[in-house]
Amino acid sequence: MDDTGQPSDIHPDSGCRLSPVERAALDPVGQEIYDAHVDPGGESIAGLWGPGGIKLHSPRVSEYTRDLTHYFRGEAGLDPAIRETAILVTARECDSQFEWTAHEPLALKEGVAREVIDAIKHRKEPAAAPADQAAVIRLGREMFVTRRVSSETYAKALEIFGPRMLVDVVSLMGNYAGTAALLCAFDMQVPPGKTPLLPPD
Repeated sequence: MDDTGQPSDIHPDSGCRLSPVERAALDPVGQEIYDAHVDPGGESIAGLWGPGGIKLHSPRVSEYTRDLTHYFRGEAGLDPAIRETAILVTARECDSQFEWTAHEPLALKEGVAREVIDAIKHRKEPAAAPADQAAVIRLGREMFVTRRVSSETYAKALEIFGPRMLVDVVSLMGNYAGTAALLCAFDMQVPPGKTPLLPPD
């Protein structure tokens, strides 16, 4: 640890083990994505201090995952509360502090009740959750914890979402699990001035 309390291999300007990407070093597509990340009203909720900054080290990865993120946020037709519930249960079961801290406030804004968020956070039964959010929480916990989805859990999720939407929900969770792996490998720190919201186990 250095004198800021962060691991010594964390770059102070990126918050992770990689140095920041220089815009001038990117091709036109990479520069467009870079600009979208630094735009305060742009597409990224974390800017370059987060997975967006990490992915720009491989601009094609950044380009392709950007399209998938756009799909999940605007084209898939997922209810925003369901989307954020799926992201939170993924972040919790992957113990991704960065993802959780970024998405807990967004989940509240999109209508996920505080009681539901706390149930996910503390791995409790989501008694206050609507049926669709409860189904996503059970599905995510079985995917990431027991590594086996029961027939009952699957049947309930399929009944609620139908085949296409269920594929989208599972793909969304898989995408955020992949992001959690990226954040873990490069030890992404919570941005300065933000309080980590996920309790240590």
